[in-house]
Amino acid sequence: MATTTSGVPTPPQPAAGRELRYQRVYDLVLRLIEEDGLEPGDKLPSTAELTKLADVSVISVRRALDELDHDGVIERHQGLGTFVAKPRLISQPGRAGALLGTISQDERPVEFSTKLVRIAVGMPSRNHVRALDIQEGQPVWEITRVRLRDGRETVAERATLPLSLVPALDEEQLAEGRSLYELLEERHGISEAYAEQVFQVDRPSQWERELLGLGPNDTVMRVRGVSYTEDDVAFDSYQQSYRADEFLFYVQGSRSTPRLLNPESVGSWGVRALGGE
Repeated sequence: MATTTSGVPTPPQPAAGRELRYQRVYDLVLRLIEEDGLEPGDKLPSTAELTKLADVSVISVRRALDELDHDGVIERHQGLGTFVAKPRLISQPGRAGALLGTISQDERPVEFSTKLVRIAVGMPSRNHVRALDIQEGQPVWEITRVRLRDGRETVAERATLPLSLVPALDEEQLAEGRSLYELLEERHGISEAYAEQVFQVDRPSQWERELLGLGPNDTVMRVRGVSYTEDDVAFDSYQQSYRADEFLFYVQGSRSTPRLLNPESVGSWGVRALGGE
């Protein structure tokens, strides 16, 4: 399911002149949330009520609710009903600095715990050789960590660093959740000046399914990148994998103000026809 710039999902578009019945329900729920000013935690009409409001079958309503649930718009609780979902976390992967420092909710930092999965020295793949501009057979560090929010695996990250630039790492501090880049700057004088990144929404790999507890039909937002020093030396070839249905991804240009596009803005980005048609 695609999303608008505001993070509100855009329902799948039917062929010209043909309306999908479940899409009618999907649009109706979005409209109710916007026009009634519903907040996270507010209850939505029941399946039976939506069936009457949209004049569709129960099957169409259930299909729409499945889509809305998958897109992070609603939350369903057995025996209680359907509710407006909590807002997604805002991630700014293009912003320099520690990963967790780029994640917020309602403009406030989010608390995470860290699980160090693996730290080892090994031989890089050809992709890492090219990305880091090193010789084949030159050893590298591989650091894999998972970030947890309220005990739930939320972000998986894997960093690959040349041993020639980083001869030693503090495993204890990495396990405690300390920023890798802060440690690199303190211990080795390496600091990030800029990064090149590729963003991809995809079904999770086996690695991502295992670390984030995902099913094969879930989706991840995968960020692959290379970090460079001021002298254009590549020092980290990394991957970050997010639960795609729990995040909005916000990239800002060089000007920090004014903020013309607030990543937390909600509501429809459609245009109504003149005359209210």
